[in-house]
Amino acid sequence: MGVGVEEGQMAPDFVLQSDEGGSVRLSDLRGKKVILYFYPKDDTPGCTKEACDFRDNIGRFRALGAEIIGVSNDSVESHRRFKAKYGLNFPLLSDPDAEVSRMYGVYKLKRFMGREHWGIERSTFIIGEDGRIIRAMRGVRVDGHVDELLGILGGGG
Repeated sequence: MGVGVEEGQMAPDFVLQSDEGGSVRLSDLRGKKVILYFYPKDDTPGCTKEACDFRDNIGRFRALGAEIIGVSNDSVESHRRFKAKYGLNFPLLSDPDAEVSRMYGVYKLKRFMGREHWGIERSTFIIGEDGRIIRAMRGVRVDGHVDELLGILGGGG
């Protein structure tokens, strides 16, 4: 699968379908910091907690000049249901073929209850205004993650 991207590199550009209709091109967000987070599956306990933590802190992220974008392999329709159920206030992008997840090196062989399957390893990339990766965080734990990101953006990390 490869390592994916590293800190200091340009973030690979992509275009993915958004739950908000249309598509999002990463390079169109130049000039803003982007929190690009990859998560395993809509409406599962860890992913719901993570998304709600981002939702509840979006004002703090925006005050630091950052936008949040979530990516999973779920369909646009699944994203719409997930977003409506929890009142999420940022775009969720659909990567059904794991093309972008592979580009970023977060699509991995995972083990769950004795079975192996391919899926997204919870990961977050902080992308600077210039499109470079400031921080690459793989194998993220949900608890405390949003506060850690805010600390990094605020210069405290």
